[in-house]
This record gives sequence, C-alpha cells and structure tokens, in this order.
Amino acid sequence: MKKALLGAALLIGLAGMAAADPLEGTWRTAPNENGNSGLIVVAPCGGQLCGTLTTAYDASGNEMSSPDVGRQIIWETEPQGGGEYRGRIYDPANGTTYNSRLQLNGDTLSVSGCAFFVCRNAGTWTRQ
Repeated sequence: MKKALLGAALLIGLAGMAAADPLEGTWRTAPNENGNSGLIVVAPCGGQLCGTLTTAYDASGNEMSSPDVGRQIIWETEPQGGGEYRGRIYDPANGTTYNSRLQLNGDTLSVSGCAFFVCRNAGTWTRQ
C-alpha cells in the first residue's frame, strides 16, 4: 500500500511538471538603452503567465539596486501557438507599458511591444 501511494504521488508530481509552460523559468533581459539588464522569473498567475524582476544588473554586469526589483514586468501573457505569446510588458527604463509580443525559440525569447502607435524591439532574452 505504501509503495502504491508513493507511486501515485510521483506520477502526480511528474504530471504537474509536464504541464509547465515552456515560457516558465528565469530569463536574462537584453541590455536596455542604459546598458542595464535583469533577471525575470516567469511563472503562472491565475490562468496566465507573469514575469517578475528579481535581480537588476548595471552596464558592467554587476548587481545593482533598483526600485523595480520585485515588480511585475510581464503580465496577462498567454500562448498564441507556434511559440508566440501576447500580453503586457513594462519597461522600467522609460516607465511605459506596452502590449507585448514574445516569440520563444528554444532558450531565447524575442521581446517587442507597442503602445498606441509606437512599437519597439526590446531585444532577445536568454534562459538562465
């Protein structure tokens, strides 16, 4: 009986791991116009995906303090198929929120967004 319960618990755990979205995990952002970058942890939030800035780096790659650490950088993010995700993204460098388009390709993520009629490419993030 004990082995059966342990086996069932293991199967449930593996099923949960298999259900993880490919976007989930830790991503290093491309340097912004100031040369700063950060680590974003993407995880489920409700039925969508959100990403929180956990660590900020200066242009030299040294960890730095930032009032945006702990802030959600991406939210309302949902898969569209073919590795594409759409949602919202916040740019700490200029304080603007954009409608985002994220394109996942293995361990890289091409990030772009539009606000009104202004679109910008935020570069390529890499899985850590």
